[in-house]
Amino acid sequence: MKARAFRYVRAASLDDALSAYAGADGECSYIAGGQSLVPALALRLQAPDLLIDISRLPEMTGISLEGDTLRVGALTRHSEMLSSPEIARHAPLLKAAAPFVAHPAIRNKGTFGGTIALADPAAEFPAMCLALDAEFEIAGVEGQRTSPANGFFHGLFDTDLQPGEIITAIRIPGFGPNDRCVFHEFARRRGDYAMAGAGIQATLIDEQVESIKIAFLSAGPTPMRAPHAEAQLTGGPLSGERIEAAQHALAEDLEPEDNDDTSAAMRMHLARVLLGRLLTRLAHPEHGQERRQQ
Repeated sequence: MKARAFRYVRAASLDDALSAYAGADGECSYIAGGQSLVPALALRLQAPDLLIDISRLPEMTGISLEGDTLRVGALTRHSEMLSSPEIARHAPLLKAAAPFVAHPAIRNKGTFGGTIALADPAAEFPAMCLALDAEFEIAGVEGQRTSPANGFFHGLFDTDLQPGEIITAIRIPGFGPNDRCVFHEFARRRGDYAMAGAGIQATLIDEQVESIKIAFLSAGPTPMRAPHAEAQLTGGPLSGERIEAAQHALAEDLEPEDNDDTSAAMRMHLARVLLGRLLTRLAHPEHGQERRQQ
């Protein structure tokens, strides 16, 4: 199939993009990297009357440290998660997840903000934003606002974004000297959607878990935090008993679903296995957890 005929405009500024959307006659979509939108257009799953290109807006580019917060422009490409020294130092969980995102051709075009806005529950970066306690800067015709990741994902491909709004940047708390993080996923082939994946960021002092955030992908209709599992681990060491308790607690946290490839029961099993392996890596630095890169 081919996309339905549509009008196209390249926005010169953020205000230009918002004005074009507000003045559009009929359905309208923004496009940046286009890695999800272009296939949807070709299959006519989306058929906008107007396509607004926001891929060159200066307000949505750049990676910078503002105090203790890392600000990542929404147009940052997935490949930059692997190459940016700021990401490696201040948000190493994103760098750890980046090699698992599709394939190099996709990573070279796909944007950070685009994958957040799409909110695919099988995508790596939306889930990692949950583990990082990220916030999203959002622009609309009524002004700017901020939405925390923990309340942003409402349902399958359903988010806090209102019609016409654009994610302009992602704000991430800085990675501290006592922080550790790990990521891994299980997929049939590298680059395929994961059957289960997880990222963890934790603060350990004298090997005691002061705080921990665990987020899963492909484990429910949205990216999923695991608060019951986190509660089993906070305030003590990453012992075998605590890890096992956290694995059992996932039954209260995750909502895996059946599909043609993987049953819900298999996804839950993989999630428990994955959590055990990742927590073991956190507990033992020699097993390769991510630390701050100097």
